[in-house]
Amino acid sequence: MLTQGHYLALSSILFLIGLFGLLFRRNLIVILVSIEIMLNAIIILFASISYYTKDTSGYIVVFFIIAMAAAEAAIGLSLVVLIYRKLRRIYSDEITFFKG
Repeated sequence: MLTQGHYLALSSILFLIGLFGLLFRRNLIVILVSIEIMLNAIIILFASISYYTKDTSGYIVVFFIIAMAAAEAAIGLSLVVLIYRKLRRIYSDEITFFKG
């Protein structure tokens, strides 16, 4: 039987993996995937809290996080494609095109 502690541990591990990828990777696609992993960790946390407290407000928050993650993926990937077409590279430390 899985307890709430198991879900909290899974959520924490996923969030730390996403945070590590966000802070230490240079590829923009990997950075977007890391953000998605962090959002999925938050989804697991809210869903497990809602399940164990028998409260539906957490499920509503999960629904909005899923919608936000879908919008972030669509906009983020379209920006990556536009940056790649312009500069022919997608590494975050080499992109200085948008600086003033």
